[in-house]
Amino acid sequence: MSVTGHVHSIESCGTVDGPGIRFIVFLQGCLMRCKYCHNRDSWDIKTGTIMSSDEIVSELLQYRHYMAASGGGVTLSGGEAMLQPEFVKDIFTKAKAEGIHTCLDTNGFIRKMEPLIDEVLDVTDLVLLDIKQMDDSKHIDLTRVSNKYTLRFAQHLAQRNQPVYLRYVVLPSYTDADEDVNALGKFIEPMKNIEKIELLPYHELGKHKWLEMGETYPLEGIHPPTPETMARVKDILSRYHGDIVY
Repeated sequence: MSVTGHVHSIESCGTVDGPGIRFIVFLQGCLMRCKYCHNRDSWDIKTGTIMSSDEIVSELLQYRHYMAASGGGVTLSGGEAMLQPEFVKDIFTKAKAEGIHTCLDTNGFIRKMEPLIDEVLDVTDLVLLDIKQMDDSKHIDLTRVSNKYTLRFAQHLAQRNQPVYLRYVVLPSYTDADEDVNALGKFIEPMKNIEKIELLPYHELGKHKWLEMGETYPLEGIHPPTPETMARVKDILSRYHGDIVY
């Protein structure tokens, strides 16, 4: 049996969304409205290309030798992949049956912790978890939604001892304040499942998509963080976790 889902795009040989060379499927749909979103065209879950899980797995198997040689695998991203959990579960189940490493890239905005969520996690080898902001009011300003579901999901992953790479976008004036970075460090400090922290410097590469859709880019005038800012954020987080990369 195959499950269908809405797909935004596919990258056959990605190298930044999980270990090794990865077959990355960007799924359609997201409930967050991040001001720095570089896939603005992925928000509407009803658009995109309808594909079956069998189609996805058949295509990714063509790259299995590259993935195996590099320690890579398949990554499901977005948009937000967990808006289509049945689709994710079926792809990952079939990928693991072929011996392929599975990675879930998610913002953790999961409103209902139903059994299906754990069924997805049971066939997930690694979670890339994006935490946008620890301060809820700042999180709402940045994404238009509360961070409570994401933080609850992070704690659930810790309880499961699910391997996690934590991702944090360093956005000047929004996420780079010492108090915010320290708050993140304190939150994750007791979590033994976080294997490393990936600091992602804000970039403007998605700006053109906002403009193409006739919208105003919300971060006009905000520039990528300086090397000094990145080093400061890394220094703060290193007090709470030893493996930090950017």
